[in-house]
Amino acid sequence: MRQGAEILKAQFPVLRITIFPDGREWIIGRFLPDDLAENQKNGVVAAVASGEFNRSLPSHKTGNYLGAWIAKKSTLQLNAQEAILVDNAGNWLETSTGNLWGWQDGCWWTPPLAVGILPGIMRSQLVKWLQRQQQQVKEEPWTQELVKKFEAIAYTNSVVEIIPIHTVQQPSGPLQYNPYHPSFHLLRSFF
Repeated sequence: MRQGAEILKAQFPVLRITIFPDGREWIIGRFLPDDLAENQKNGVVAAVASGEFNRSLPSHKTGNYLGAWIAKKSTLQLNAQEAILVDNAGNWLETSTGNLWGWQDGCWWTPPLAVGILPGIMRSQLVKWLQRQQQQVKEEPWTQELVKKFEAIAYTNSVVEIIPIHTVQQPSGPLQYNPYHPSFHLLRSFF
């Protein structure tokens, strides 16, 4: 595994390593998104995806990202760079590539694992780190009422770190958020 990773790391800044139960391994390399710095600075547009797109076995990292991939592709027609996956009640769960974070009332909010989101290595590290920084983190379902109250939202993953979301396209009309909110300074300091 180390030998394969050493060979690929010379060509790719991101490596994804999968170890199968039978001991086999799969190592693939990826490039960073071309517009990563721009998106980290100014944010992106996201669109709420159809409820039919969800994660397969979300409590397990199966590698099956088909639902999330189709959801993201379906939102391109709305000029969105990211899709927000929802449950059957329309509650926001996560994006097609990361975990959601919202800022309101002086604390960070993120959907709880119990609603069926991917655990996310970055999400769990951020929750622990924020708590060590004496920051309150509320893990509650993101209902339509709650998402309207957020001052700022973003998504995180271990590759892109944090990407603010400035607009969310949804059937009832777009929601606007502040991609330059000062609360992002704290999250960026983690990285």
